[in-house]
This record gives sequence, structure tokens and C-alpha cells, in this order.
Amino acid sequence: MNRYFNTEGICEPRLHYMVNLEDRLEKIKRLLVDRGKYFTITRGRQYGKTTTLQALKHYLETDYLVLFTDFQMLSSTSFKEEASFSKAFAEILEKAFQTTGTKYFKSCPIQEKSVSALSDCTSLRTLFKQISYICKILPVPVVLMIDEADSASDNQIFTDFLSMLRGYYLDRENSPTFHSVILAGVYDIKNLKLKLRPEANHHYNSPWNIAAKFNIEMNFSANQIAGMLLEYESDHHTQMNVQMIADEIYSYTSGYPYFVSAVCKILDEELPEINAFPNEHSVWSHQGIAYAINFLLKEDISLFGNMAKQLDSYEDLRKMIECILYEGRKIAFSPLDRSVSLGTMFGFLKNENGYTVVANRIFEMALLTMFSTKESVNSDTWHYGQREKNQFLSNGRLNMDLILQKFTEHFTDIYGDNDEKFIEKYGRKFFLLYLKPIINGTGNYYLEAQTRDAGRTDVIIDYLGCQYIVEMKIWHGNEYNKRGELQLLEYLNYFHLQKGYLLSFNFNKSKETGIKTIRLNDRIIIEAVV
Repeated sequence: MNRYFNTEGICEPRLHYMVNLEDRLEKIKRLLVDRGKYFTITRGRQYGKTTTLQALKHYLETDYLVLFTDFQMLSSTSFKEEASFSKAFAEILEKAFQTTGTKYFKSCPIQEKSVSALSDCTSLRTLFKQISYICKILPVPVVLMIDEADSASDNQIFTDFLSMLRGYYLDRENSPTFHSVILAGVYDIKNLKLKLRPEANHHYNSPWNIAAKFNIEMNFSANQIAGMLLEYESDHHTQMNVQMIADEIYSYTSGYPYFVSAVCKILDEELPEINAFPNEHSVWSHQGIAYAINFLLKEDISLFGNMAKQLDSYEDLRKMIECILYEGRKIAFSPLDRSVSLGTMFGFLKNENGYTVVANRIFEMALLTMFSTKESVNSDTWHYGQREKNQFLSNGRLNMDLILQKFTEHFTDIYGDNDEKFIEKYGRKFFLLYLKPIINGTGNYYLEAQTRDAGRTDVIIDYLGCQYIVEMKIWHGNEYNKRGELQLLEYLNYFHLQKGYLLSFNFNKSKETGIKTIRLNDRIIIEAVV
């Protein structure tokens, strides 16, 4: 059977093209499991947690008896009371013991009998007492893995369960227990209550404060992506530039496992059916990746749906992300801040040089589309863009000169009389709203993180594989303006472009609105002043 890129369920090396996890597994074993640590693997949805757990299970089985359980296998009624939870969890453990521990039971009937006795446990106390006895008589240490640990529908029962784990961990010199316990899910222990009652006041004291920090990198690096693509290339002989493709996929995904696989899957399965790509070599290209990203953003994937759901539930989180993207506000990364903590936990945000930023370009594009869709209902600028979009397209390319000219005219007419604070806060947002219906369905844009600040923001527009760079800046004098021109020139050199664009929001009373052309060396910059 030919391998393929997988975006549903667990990835397996014999079936799927996937990143080599050996280094990750070795670190988890050496730094955490071998040291008897209890820890949580908490990442956003479709981050490869289950794939990592399954791979880790096989990796550890040489030295440990590994029990893998999934809380999604428990019905909601199992969490109603202690007795039902204890019995349901005991049944899962018994099955896991019988699946993985058979070789130990054959030589010792008392061990098999002790495992069978789990089904008689009707309380957490009797359950853990029996687990302790089993761990004592087994010849190898036992590792417990619980996937989807935050599926617990009754927080109190789960809290009691965690407390019991903690108690046995602290007393394991006297009461043998699991050597190591691994919980995996989206919600960490501290924020578990938020899953159930996001509107309530919460206390963050954890019943499992013995948990060690999990600092293992779960994102894929560009080199890891390249390693996966090399395996694909050896099978398909596309003659792609492996490292270049890997670097570009990484630039959009930041190594988010689902997005990496999804982009590759579209390149492998969807694009060969499009006339614009006559062969595999043309698919695995800059233009192909641009098409793949556009495909992905138009799909109704659960990650985007979940993101919309969480932003509806946590209005403060939504407002913070809007400030980051639209206003260029620099927000210090603080795990103690509720919105920062939640956004990081859900996988939408990350720490970059001490500041809170959107985790990757794909999330950013999806967020901007989500925000613009909501804003479009009452946005004059969006409706102007929608009405005029056909005049900006010619032979598959954008007439960016005309787009800036028309936006300048509309902005001056509609918002020219507003004060400086209003324009500084909303000016860039209005341009993005104007641009969105023009490129929607065919192109996308993202904000360059390195220049995203209160003074200036670079917008990278990708339309049918062609890139356009627009620097949006708040006027802070001629010297600042010159620096912006030089920065834009650097980007033009990087993208091998001859022309770039400046959109200046100028509050100088003597300003001249409109379009002008600036020549820097052999490059052309079109500046629009509003």
C-alpha cells in the first residue's frame, strides 16, 4: 500500500508520510518517564498529541508496562458519581492490563487474579488500593497514559481522581503506584474548570500540582518537514526543491502538525487535478503552496470552527487578538494573563521574543477572514471593495496601484474628518476590509510579524502565486518615513520584487493626499497618503 499524508486520526509510519518522532520520544523518556514524573501534554486540537502518545507507548514498552486509556471511551454517565466512574475506569484498566501485560500474567496466576479484581472496585479508594497492589507484584514499573483527559464531564469526580493520583505519588515509597502518569488534552489542569463554566469565577489551585513541566517541542521544524518530504520525493520523483518547499510550508504553518500534513495532502491529492499544474514538479512549487493555502482556508475544518467557538466564548481573548492584528498593539506575553493563557492553550497564540503573537500565518489568515466577515455587515469600505473589485483584476494579476488610489479616495471621503485617535486605531483595519472582497476566494494576505507594531505593519498579499507588499504606517515624521521606505526595500529584495507600496496615515494638517511614485535604486515604491 502506498503511503499518503494523513489528517484524520493517528499517523503511522508504515501508512503515512510523517515527521520522524524519534528525538521527541527519546527526550520524553529520558527527561520525564525514566525519572518517574507525572506530567501533562497540553496542546491545541490536532497537534499530534494522540499520535505522540501512541508512538511513545511503543517506544516505552521495552522497559515498562504501558497502560493506554482514552477518557472519550467513558460515557457521560460514568462521571455522574464516584462509584460509576471507579467501575468504568477499572474496566478500562483491566482491558489495558490484559492487552499489554499478558506475558507477565502467564507466569504468575496471582497477578492475573489481581487484575480481574479491578472490576469489583466501586470507589476511588478501593480502586487505587488494588492498583497499588498490582504495581507492587508486577516485575516492571507501570506507566499510565490517559488521552483526552479533559473529556471528564464532571469536574468534581475528575478532581477527586487527580487528588488520589497525587496522594499515591507523594506516598509511593510506602504505597507502590504508577511509575509515571501522562495526561493529554487541550485544557491543562489549571484551566480545566474553564472548559465547563467559562463565565464563572475560578480558583487555580490544582489537585495535581506535582505535575512536571512538559517543555518538549511539539511543533515540527523546517528540517523535520524536509525529512518527511525527502521520503515522499524518493517515492514520487517530483524533482522538487525539498528544502525550499519545507521552508515555505514552515513559514505558513510554524510547524503546527495538522497544518503541515494538510498542506502536503492538498499538494499531493488536490492540485494535480487542476489544469494550472500540468505535472508534479509544478505542484510542489511556490505557486502550488499558495494554492494549497487558499484551498485549506476555504475548507470547513474543525480547527477553524473550534477557534470561532472559543472566541465567541471568551470575548476578552477575541478583543486582544483584534488589537494585535488590527492595531499592531504589542502585548507582553504573560502566562498569568487569562486571555494570553487561554489563547496559548488553544494553540492560537504563542510567545515570540516576549510578546504575544498569533501562532502561525494560517491561523492569522483565518482570524482576519473571520473578523472581516463579521465587520463586513456594517462596513462601508468592505462594500466599496466588493462593488469595485472587478476593475482591479487584469490577466490574473492585481492592479495594486488602482486599489490604493481608490481606497485613498474612499477613505478621505468617509473618514477624513475623524480625529487622529480614530484613524490610528482603525485605519489599517479599514484597508484590510477594503482589500478582502477584492482577493477573496482567490488570494490571501497576512501581516508580517517582524513589523507588526503601533507604528507600521507590512501586509503580504499572495494572489495566484504573485506577491504584493504593502506597508501600512502611521505618520511619525520624515525620518520615520525614510526608515519605512528602506525596510520596504529590504522586503522587495527578499521577495525579488520590483515594486512595493506604502499606505501612509498622515495627521499633518498640511499633508497632500493621493498617490505618488518614489524611486529607490532600481525599485519603485507607490505611496498613497490619506
